[in-house]
This record gives sequence, C-alpha cells and structure tokens, in this order.
Amino acid sequence: MPLSHRRMPRLRLPSIRLLAVCALAPALVGAQSTSDPRLERLKSETARAIDARAKLAQQMVDQVFSFGELGMQEVETSKYLAAILERNGFTIVRGVAGIPTAWTARWGSGKPVIALGSDIDGIPQSNQRPGTASRAWLVPGAPGHGEGHNSGVPLNILAALSVKEIMTREKIPGTIMLWPGVAEEQLASKAFFVRAGVFKDVDANLFAHVDDEFRISWGDEPALAIISAIFKFKGQSAHAALAPWRGRSALDAVMNMANAWEFHREHMELTQRSHYVITDGGDQPNVVPSTAAIWFYFRERDPERVTKVFDDAKQLAKAAAMATFTTLDTVQVIGSAWRPHFNRPIAQAMHANVTRVGMPAWDEKDQQMARAVQRMMSRPDSGLRTGIPKLRSPEEAAAASAGLGSDDIGDVTWTVPSVTLYYPANISGTPGHNWANAIAMATPIAHKGVIAGAKVQAMTLLDLLLQPQLLVEAKDYFANVQTKSVKYYPLIAPSDQPAIWLNAEKMEKYRPAMRKLYYDPTRYDSYLQQLNVVYPAVQDAVP
Repeated sequence: MPLSHRRMPRLRLPSIRLLAVCALAPALVGAQSTSDPRLERLKSETARAIDARAKLAQQMVDQVFSFGELGMQEVETSKYLAAILERNGFTIVRGVAGIPTAWTARWGSGKPVIALGSDIDGIPQSNQRPGTASRAWLVPGAPGHGEGHNSGVPLNILAALSVKEIMTREKIPGTIMLWPGVAEEQLASKAFFVRAGVFKDVDANLFAHVDDEFRISWGDEPALAIISAIFKFKGQSAHAALAPWRGRSALDAVMNMANAWEFHREHMELTQRSHYVITDGGDQPNVVPSTAAIWFYFRERDPERVTKVFDDAKQLAKAAAMATFTTLDTVQVIGSAWRPHFNRPIAQAMHANVTRVGMPAWDEKDQQMARAVQRMMSRPDSGLRTGIPKLRSPEEAAAASAGLGSDDIGDVTWTVPSVTLYYPANISGTPGHNWANAIAMATPIAHKGVIAGAKVQAMTLLDLLLQPQLLVEAKDYFANVQTKSVKYYPLIAPSDQPAIWLNAEKMEKYRPAMRKLYYDPTRYDSYLQQLNVVYPAVQDAVP
C-alpha cells in the first residue's frame, strides 16, 4: 500500500451500513476500557521485553532492507524471517497457496487464533543508500525498499516473541500465526491466500504497515477495489522493410487497445482509476512484432464496479485484435483486491494501546534527517511527527486522505475481523513508491518506529487473548455490521493462478550485485556502519 494513497477523498458506497455502525456505537463498549490489573502488568512486561530486543529489531530491519527484493521473488527475505521464527519454536508451512515465498508460522495451541501479517516486497528502481539525503544508488537501476516493507514482519516478530514468552509462563491458551504479504505491490497474493484457506480458523487478524505516524481507523478505508491483468496479443512476424504486408503486428493491437481505452476513459465515471504499461512491445524495430502485451490496473469503488470496468477492457481488447487482424491470446489476472474494511472494536482496543505506548523518542539527528529529506523533496521541513491522531471514523479517515490506492489486505478484512496498524517508521512528505521513501528505512527512525509499533501490536494481541469479550464484540461487528448486507466473493476466477514468475528476470539481473551488499551483522553494528554512512548524511541535500 503506497504511503501516497493514505489521504484521499471519501468515496461513498451505496449502503446504509455506516448508519448502522453509528447506531451500534453505545453497544460497542470495547474491552479496552476495562481495567484489568493482570493485563496491565503483562502489557508493561511485554513493552520491556520488546525494548530488550532492540538489537534484534535493528538487525531484522536492516537485513531485509539490504535484500531489497521484488514481489514473488522475496527469496532471501522469506528464508531469513521464517528461519528466525523456526528457531524460536514456530512451525513453518512454506509454499502457501502455491507461492514459493509465502509461508505461515504458528505457535501455541487452541483458540483463539490470532494472525499477524505484513508485506515484504520492494519497489523497482528504489535502491538507495540509507540515511543519505540525496539520490545515492547502491546498485544503479536495482530495486529497493522504497515503500518500507522491510519493517513490518520484523515488527510482528518482536510482538510475537514477547507475547509467546508470557503465554508460556502464564499458561495462556491460544495460537499465534504470522504470515507475510507477498507481492503486495502487484496485489498478487492475498486473494489466493484467502482462497487457499489460510485464514479459515483465524479469529482475528492484526496487520501492520509502515507510515509516518500512528494511524488507526475503523470501517471502510478510503481505497479502491482493483483488478490487475495482462492482455497478451499474437500476430505474425515479417521483415518490417522488405515485406511488412506479410506481417500482423501484435504491438499494433496493444497500441490500439491503449488508444481505445483513452477514448473510453472520457465516458467513464470519475471515480475510476486505470493505468497501464507495455510489458512486451516486440523484439527489435525491423521485425514486425508477433507478440505484445499490456498490463492494466483497473480501480473502482467496489467489486461490482471494478468488474464492469474489467469487462469493458476485455471487450476493447477483442476489438483491438479484430482491427489489427491479430489474436487476443490470453487475459491473465495478476491480482485483485477489495476495499479494506477495519473492525471497530479491535481498532478501539488498538488505538488505546497506541495512546499508552506513545510516539518514539526522536532525537535531534532523527529530526535533522527528516527535515533534510523534506527540503530535498521541496516539502515543508516540519520534521518527524510527534503527536498521535485520534481514532478515525470512515469519514475522518477519508478527510485526512490525499490520494487513491488499493491494498489486497482488503480481501483478508472481508474474511476475518481485521485492523491495520499504521506505525511511524518513515518521514512525512515523501512521494511513496520512490527512492526517497527508502532513505529512513535502515536508520534509527525505522528502528525506533518498529519498536513502538511492536509494543502496540503485542498489547493488542494480549487484549485479544485475555479479554474474550473483545473477540465477541469483534465478531458481532463483523457478522452484523460489516458483512450483514455485503458478502465477500473473490475477484479472481477459479482458474487464475498466482503469477509466481513476476519480477524473476529483474531480480536475476540485479541480485548478484545486490548480494555483495547484503548486511553482515556479525561484522557491523548496523547497515549504516557497513556502508560507511555517518548518520545523518544531510550535506548537499538535493535530489
């Protein structure tokens, strides 16, 4: 989920369920308001336990940052994180939903089953020297963590290990399940996880995503449903100069479809968003392209509308093939997502824990780093945020938004009661999906933010384990408010399979050079030290 999509205009669904939510508000007392001395003591204990693992937090965040892997190719990342959990007694199931880099890690027994998830993939061409307020490649052209997905699973591991210790000593029943979001940037895994039954016995899901502040909301998130698909065309090759009349250009079909889509866009509802790249435009200019492909993202307010947009595109693709005497070969769905909807009782409990934990204690070096990055991006140099926003209703979340995005955590939120914890581990004012978003992600800013977020996640996990009424309220909200009139169905077809080939060529190209720069915690205290970065490196802070 891009940082840039977090603040966007409210798009109203034709539903009255939010009125029902408001009517139920007095009944949603929320176990977080209950004063339980034992729970309070255990929350304080887990916070201290997470502080004691600050070195592990730094090592995990820096290590995954150095891998910088793209979606479906998170090989080193997946192996590294799963191994940490396996060493700590978790049972690992690899290759979940037919995706090689996907896994689940379980510890404990019985109910409740609480899942902790976060994404792990990187962004193309966002490879960046951390802690440096200027464009500084480590490996030119390579991918990196220009979204900050190197921090979320480490956060969840810290939370899980601290709560596991308490559950063992206190003999608390329940099961903790960790899972990584693979290829989130392509919306390419979570619908397949749901279809594979990954969450079939899960009682609640706590997700985590990097941000520049603590941000918790309930209800519909200001986001769009999405279908991602590649349209492949076949033609006939020929010498482009000697006998072009003997060729049939598949590239002509691609360009015809793109052009037709631009004409169609004029007559579409303003709420839609659609964008594309040509992934195959032929081999060389003197050969009429026999194959070509175009990759679209289609976004709309709800599953019904986005399906209609996708159907329109398929019709135009067929017409484009007919007009160029080529063939529409395949239409491959790469990924999809529902608009997320967050559980109100769990969000209330989580926000109470945010208030308890508070923001990280940024020092002057952190603020200096942030202000330099903001000036570099021609944004107000306000520095790192220090305040905690209030729990946001759907309307308040929409009013605070400034973009339109999508996230396949939406499919999970319509399958099991869920909330996303947005935690402060990056700098405000960066554009999202950009090398500038990687600058802070292997620095004390990210390390401190992950520790603070882990405390909130662990405390909310304890709430769900020790306050049965919270789960009762969460499930009641899920059944009688969220899904009372809206029932989940997948936007992927039964025949659609995970696109596990995504980004393989790119990682094959860049991984050898990136491997030489993997973080070595046995030799260096931090990745900054390994790279000889004196934090914060803010001189000559220009793009």
